[in-house]
Amino acid sequence: MLTTLDTVSLTGPLDSAVLRRAAAPLTVTVDDETRARIDHSRRLFRDLLHGEGDSRIYGATTGFGALVGYAGRADEADQCDNTLAHLGAGQGPDLPPAIVRAALLLRARSLAQGFSGVSAEVVERLTALFATTFTPAVPSYGSVGASGDLIPLAYATQALRGRGHAYVDGRRMPAAEALTAAGLRPLALDGRDALALVNGTSVTTAATALALDGVRAAHRALAALTCLLADLLGCDPGFLDEDLLRAYGHPGAVHVGARMRHTLTGVTPSGTRPLQEPYSIRCAPQLLGAAEDALRYVDGVVAADLGGVSDNPLFFPADRGTGKDTGAAGGTDGGADAGQVTGPGVGAGPGKVVHGGNFFGQPAAFAADLLASVTAQLGNLAERQLDLLVDPARNGGLPPMLATAPGREHGLQGVQLATTSLVAEIRRAATPAGMQSLPTNLHNQDVVPFGTQAALRSYDMAELLGLLCGSLAVGLRQAVHVGARRPTAPGCGELLDALVATVPAVERDRPLDADVRAAARLLLTTGLP
Repeated sequence: MLTTLDTVSLTGPLDSAVLRRAAAPLTVTVDDETRARIDHSRRLFRDLLHGEGDSRIYGATTGFGALVGYAGRADEADQCDNTLAHLGAGQGPDLPPAIVRAALLLRARSLAQGFSGVSAEVVERLTALFATTFTPAVPSYGSVGASGDLIPLAYATQALRGRGHAYVDGRRMPAAEALTAAGLRPLALDGRDALALVNGTSVTTAATALALDGVRAAHRALAALTCLLADLLGCDPGFLDEDLLRAYGHPGAVHVGARMRHTLTGVTPSGTRPLQEPYSIRCAPQLLGAAEDALRYVDGVVAADLGGVSDNPLFFPADRGTGKDTGAAGGTDGGADAGQVTGPGVGAGPGKVVHGGNFFGQPAAFAADLLASVTAQLGNLAERQLDLLVDPARNGGLPPMLATAPGREHGLQGVQLATTSLVAEIRRAATPAGMQSLPTNLHNQDVVPFGTQAALRSYDMAELLGLLCGSLAVGLRQAVHVGARRPTAPGCGELLDALVATVPAVERDRPLDADVRAAARLLLTTGLP
């Protein structure tokens, strides 16, 4: 639950805004009730581990993955090393710090729900790092998202122990030095603590949530930019007619159409446009509406993942194992049986340990793949609208490439070329990952969701989509400079004024890369109609 701009409590659910703020220092708190819940779960773990009867607990007394049938190491600290050392096999460039810190905040939230059997110190020390700039160095490649994000979270956990590398104030250094520089102490773990830190989908969930946040901002921006385009060209707003869109039958189109009509309130058509506009204008509410419907599905998956517990095994005290403790096990209202626990368990009386698959990242894989598809089509729309705007055969008589003196100057020609490249990159990356299951781990993981790949790819695609929005915005700003009319709708006029204040007109050719980024920042971080 967010309490102030700089303070987050692990008691309540997280959202993407909190995850985004976790990239910078903030205070994360653990209240007494949460601490008591963690302690209760820890005592249950200890009781079951040392109790009578079958005391096998995965990761505490056993090997890992395909080697679960073998005994683990007897010493608890040694069992921690047994958990983490073999997972140091990641490759590639480090993940963005924003994803790593968001993932660790999610890990803390999952553990704080009191089903993982971890020590309270683990959660307390996780929360302490957020007051600093400490960020583990985590390689991009290695996770398949089946038993959670094992390899990336192992790197993060090792950094917390002072092993591997980490960043402080943006500078990469050995993790032990980074801990000292940040005023933190190395974290001591047993086997259960170590496994709980790595056996979750926190990297996948963090990347999906942050990607969704970026695509939603771009979606809002494209709706506003489409309105500005229609106003500058003098289009009739009939394509947004309320009855028309209600007859279409899709709630997203109705929602987006209402927002666009609001932005275009007061618009005056020029009367010189064709009876029917190109699809990049006329069908924009249907396209953006379908995207809205899809994004609402992704919203639900992300909300469930942000509130759920991704770990294995889980420990259920007798009074918390029915799934009726609302909010404790995450998820949405799925009826009387939602959240109930079944399957092989150990223990009775005070509670039980259940071995299962809550670390399986299939929901996020499907959601991130859908998000990628939405991103690709939104990118197509932005690129096609800019192409229309720079084409004198379709832009109402404006000069080619919106150049002030075509031939001597080239206007938006470079930007338009770059948008083609960005769209091609987005399309290449949009191939679904969640359908490409590849068995691994001696067929212990014989079905694999690849949610991590889907999520990280969607995060990168969202950034490219923002640049496409910025490119279109630069074109719209330039169109007015070279002869397009001043917007007639006050809402469109306000948007144009903001763009004019951010991006200078292109009188003589100059590099426009920084202008595109500046326009993207304006659109994605400012409240739009």
